Amino acid sequence: MTTELLKVSNLKQYFPIKGGILGRKINDVKAVDDVSFYVNAGETLSIVGESGCGKSTTGRAILRLDEPTSGEISFNGKDLLALNKREMRKMRKDLQIIFQDPYASINPRQTVRQVLNEAMEIQNVLPKEKREDRMMELMETVGLGAHQLDRFPHEFSGGQRQRIGIARALSVDPKLIICDESVSALDVSIQAQVLNLLKKLQRELDLTYLFIAHDLGVVRHISDRVIVMYLGKIVEIADKKSLFDNPKHPYTKTLLSAIPVPDPTKKKDQIILKGDVPSPIDPPTGCRFHTRCPFATDKCKEEIPELRTSEINMAAGHQAACHYIEEIESGEMTPNY
Repeated sequence: MTTELLKVSNLKQYFPIKGGILGRKINDVKAVDDVSFYVNAGETLSIVGESGCGKSTTGRAILRLDEPTSGEISFNGKDLLALNKREMRKMRKDLQIIFQDPYASINPRQTVRQVLNEAMEIQNVLPKEKREDRMMELMETVGLGAHQLDRFPHEFSGGQRQRIGIARALSVDPKLIICDESVSALDVSIQAQVLNLLKKLQRELDLTYLFIAHDLGVVRHISDRVIVMYLGKIVEIADKKSLFDNPKHPYTKTLLSAIPVPDPTKKKDQIILKGDVPSPIDPPTGCRFHTRCPFATDKCKEEIPELRTSEINMAAGHQAACHYIEEIESGEMTPNY
């Protein structure tokens, strides 16, 4: 039986734009606009999409690193948005994040020992006399050595720094870790090592991941379910196999067509979209993808599509926000590329 660990309902994250002499608000950047999903305990849910689609902002809003504009966030049955600062700080023991840049996310003036000890001290995880053993154990867990505890960040490679970031997240025994583009800054070979480490730790420590990425190859390797976002909205959500084998939304099909094929003799038809991503300050009406969608009609310009399941060749739990799932699937509508 699966247990729902995190539930996000109607989350909005708007950033005000101010102008004029008095600095009054003149508009909003609608970074995340009415997003809802859940994460089950022990699973990896990935969020993918182009840069600027709102995936990292969603992760930061869940942790309240940026205060959400509106919506509901429930973690383990507790309303995170109802907590004051002190209560939220305690809650962060169970909610950790691994940042994208391993060079900027660690204090360069602290040794690894100080980095790990600071996290445990803030959350009061262990008595002082037991922290040394815990730090040595963490270093071994992430593939580093206890002899490296007194080194500074500049003495490590990018992959090693990311391992230190993982060790810091694990130091407080979290239940959910948000991996915000946690391997995108690493070389491909190092990416594989870190991904395999994350999967290994998930099995051994019963961790839950919200994995934010733009690399669909990485997402396919690590995910259980996948959310596809476009311009602050969820356009498709499904289990990994269903999404990669049978995508429904035109935008998802475009993303999947861009995955490189390792065999140079094998040809692959890539879908090239017309135009640029619209501004989140003034997003299109109706379906936000209609300005670039090869199937768009007047209905798409006027009505916002709901996330729904089609009766045609669609697995349970697979939902897409498109008015014409059935017509596209049956071939009644043809693309205008």
